[in-house]
Amino acid sequence: MQINSPFLMGVNYWPRKKAMFMWQKFDAGEIREEFGMIRELGLTHVRLFLLWESFQPDPRTVSTKALSDLVTVANIAEDLKLKLEPTFFTGHMSGPNWAPEWLVSNRPRHPDERWLVSLGRFTPSANTIYNIYTEPFVLDAEKLQLRTICGTLKDHPALWAWSLGNEPDLFCRPPTDAIGRDWLRTMAATIKEADPHHLVTIGFHTVSADSNCGLRIDHAAESTDYSVMHGYSIYHPVARDPLDSDWVPFTAGLTAALGGRPVLYEEFGLCTMEPDQPSGYREMIFPFHKIHRQFFASHADAAAYYAAVLPKLHRMGALGAFAWCFGDYDATLWDKPPCDYVIHERFFGLYRADGSLKPMGQAVKDFAATSLLIRPPERTIDLGMSSDEYYKAAWQNIQRLYRSFGAMK
Repeated sequence: MQINSPFLMGVNYWPRKKAMFMWQKFDAGEIREEFGMIRELGLTHVRLFLLWESFQPDPRTVSTKALSDLVTVANIAEDLKLKLEPTFFTGHMSGPNWAPEWLVSNRPRHPDERWLVSLGRFTPSANTIYNIYTEPFVLDAEKLQLRTICGTLKDHPALWAWSLGNEPDLFCRPPTDAIGRDWLRTMAATIKEADPHHLVTIGFHTVSADSNCGLRIDHAAESTDYSVMHGYSIYHPVARDPLDSDWVPFTAGLTAALGGRPVLYEEFGLCTMEPDQPSGYREMIFPFHKIHRQFFASHADAAAYYAAVLPKLHRMGALGAFAWCFGDYDATLWDKPPCDYVIHERFFGLYRADGSLKPMGQAVKDFAATSLLIRPPERTIDLGMSSDEYYKAAWQNIQRLYRSFGAMK
């Protein structure tokens, strides 16, 4: 991925009728149909998630069925000329955290920790998980998973890259950034030992830019092959408004400044209202009786947002853009995690649950048809300090830099 190579266009994938139960209720025909729909948009890359409890139901083994199903997915991708980025240790996903039963510890859950799903069930009184960066038996399990899955898929022509996690700081945080740095080095090296030929990254989101959460962007850049960022103007308080089309390109530039290299924007998007409904807010009651007020975009506003963000990412010198996510979730999933509580997660798709293309999906398709090449950044962000200094006051610094960034024309 370098200047004048193709700007990568991709999507984050769970099936419309299975969501996070994809591996538990595996349906190759469904995946072939939906990968075909992804290809119809002109997209070339698919990021998929290796739900931890599906792939490693025991810390000492990796599921042979899940491995076989993963190979089937790769074969389908090859047939349709799609490239895959499998994501390990999932982990945090769409509101709750998903964990195999063996990862749940006897330590009580802190009130600020996210609620836990284990074996596909929401557990409101669950304990929290063992620390995945320090607990010896968990570290051994992680290395086993990496060696086994990378060894299985390393020669497959559909494989593009590996990711060490999806927003891991929302799943579990290292006690210190030194421990996080060492974990990144160890796990990236484990992948490279099993598969020296494919790229490695990790799926950070903006918490790694606005705080020192133990997983720093500059530290990840030391061990991985390309930087990524996940950013949502509908969530972040520094964004000017929920439809702020400058927030995503700004965070791409900030990540590039902290990591010292260009960035693949691996997740962005927004949830939508029903067709013909205007943009607005809805209140939802999250687990533990927390009330959450969430913005939903109209279909027209969502399409305009995508049509504005994508060219701005390109102008910022990004390597590519992956939408969150492929499809809205079928109503049969609405009584299951995460759709039971995190109602807005039902409606992030480029496609509706019935398979029809949403206007924002059309905006992505139109942009993909331009077949742009990666270009030098039109704008760069000057931190004005070292990364160490930045992280001493990250929250203040990200606000200061965004004020200076202004609006992209």
